[in-house]
Amino acid sequence: MRMPISRTCPFTVPPEYARLRGEDPVTRVSLPSGDEAWLVSRYQDVRTVLSDPRFSIDATRPGYPRMRAGAEPPPRRRPFLDTDPPEHVTYRRMLNGEFTVRRIAALRPEISQVVDDLLDAMVAGGSSADLVAAFALPLPSLVICRMLGVPYADHEFFESRTRTALAGDVTAAQSSEAMGQLFEYLEKLFAQRQDQQTEDLIGKLADGPVAAGALDRRGAVGMILLLLVAGHETTANMISLGMLTLLREPQLCDELRRQPERMPAVVDELLRYHSVADSVAVRVAVADVELGGRLIKAGEGVVTLGLSANHDDDVFDQPHRFDPGRSTRHHLAFGYGPHQCIGQNLARAELEIAYHRLLTRLPNLHVTAPTDELPCKHQSQVFGVERLPVQW
Repeated sequence: MRMPISRTCPFTVPPEYARLRGEDPVTRVSLPSGDEAWLVSRYQDVRTVLSDPRFSIDATRPGYPRMRAGAEPPPRRRPFLDTDPPEHVTYRRMLNGEFTVRRIAALRPEISQVVDDLLDAMVAGGSSADLVAAFALPLPSLVICRMLGVPYADHEFFESRTRTALAGDVTAAQSSEAMGQLFEYLEKLFAQRQDQQTEDLIGKLADGPVAAGALDRRGAVGMILLLLVAGHETTANMISLGMLTLLREPQLCDELRRQPERMPAVVDELLRYHSVADSVAVRVAVADVELGGRLIKAGEGVVTLGLSANHDDDVFDQPHRFDPGRSTRHHLAFGYGPHQCIGQNLARAELEIAYHRLLTRLPNLHVTAPTDELPCKHQSQVFGVERLPVQW
């Protein structure tokens, strides 16, 4: 089998996934880089790979899967991104306070204001828009920029570089160059902030662990880079895909307008259903591990299929259905284990507020293009739609 395995539309899972789970749940796969790795498709096996210390996220280790042709291992481990416990825990603690349930709850009024400002601008511009460009992309970008201390005026720069870095149809050199430009931009910004005292995350890292010598500047910039890229691209895609799904269910939309307390459960089901970051979680074995009836040897790479795991019918009843009444808090859309997404509380809050305000402020909102004509991000590491034309 060869990667990538593309979706045919926003509402279908590649049929190969069901076959893999049933017949060959841990199988060999050829990656675009030419590397061979193990492909893991069942829910329980994916959880094992993401939580068992015998699998490492350290991309500098021999055998770590390279997804792109021409990709090279990073020259050194990147704090937070490429480190395993217990080292990873040390770096994670430097960020945890900004993403707790309490901290995100305190941010909800600010997120709501950003949402309403964007909706005001949409309405002032007429009765139609591209929901991706007018709302889905700027919302998480604005929020994460404010949290980090990155000027939103530069959003076109970092959004374009992020698209290039995550695109599946660019070379490893082009992706690396885009990430390098983002790193250089953030490093200059961080250097400027070291002479100031600010309450954003850049300021807190500069005044805290960097000033104390617990983290160097490059390590801090790497953390900010990861949060900036992950903090807008994934949520933006979920906003547009989620609304596309909800608008197919007019009765549900009416119910959610009257019962907003249901929105958190609906958000989790949407996260499970779409699983936009399907194959981004990769590892390398550091010991021999038997998994799914196969022996994975130390030094062999592993690629997990989050979309397949979240559609495992041993775990979820009729997983191909979008079921807003099901309990899906245990889905794997945010990963699992020590590297589970640190920003999941923020993402949930943004999605809950965005969906609710779109449904209530624009009750006649509807998509104006057939689903099969919507351009999808089939070649990106994070799935979504390029555009979503709507009217209200």
